[in-house]
Amino acid sequence: MKHKILGLALVAVCLFVSCKSDKKETETVTEEAVEATEVVTKTRDASETVEKPAYYSENRKITMSLDSKSGSAATGNLVFTQEEGIVTMIAVLSGLTPGEHAIHIHDKADCSSDDGKSSGGHWNPTAQPHGKWGDEAGYHKGDIGNFTANAEGRGTITKITNEWCIGCGDATKDILGKAIIVHQGTDDFTSQPSGAAGARVSCGGIIE
Repeated sequence: MKHKILGLALVAVCLFVSCKSDKKETETVTEEAVEATEVVTKTRDASETVEKPAYYSENRKITMSLDSKSGSAATGNLVFTQEEGIVTMIAVLSGLTPGEHAIHIHDKADCSSDDGKSSGGHWNPTAQPHGKWGDEAGYHKGDIGNFTANAEGRGTITKITNEWCIGCGDATKDILGKAIIVHQGTDDFTSQPSGAAGARVSCGGIIE
């Protein structure tokens, strides 16, 4: 009987030691797993921040108006929208003389002068020659082009591009802080530095 009791006691001691050892191993694995998970999470978060700039996913919208300049009656309203890195501009103009007119983005959202020249020259952050949009010889990021005003002096123009952004902070793409200028004449896409488009008849700042 004594031998039987002693045997049972030894078995109990072994089971206790085994359980305690298993518990230590379990705790160690669990701590290591938590630390590994935190490292992976931090790495993933950092990677996502780098690979997905805000302007690719951030939808934005700006509405603005154009005021008359250079003694003209030209005015207008524009909407810029940004969706998944694509900017769409829709401009509706009125008070113009019938025929073709140039429209450009200029350097500064300053339309304080009567002739609109306070807005500076064409927006040209990549230091290219003036030209028609998409020309292999070069063009300004502000070289939107020409549109036609009808007999009542009204006209519209739409532009869609991924070469602009709204508030992304990329100096070669960001149109915030710039101005829209409508000219009395037509852009010939050749004359430097601005296409010989004539007086600035309407101006508006691209601001939020």
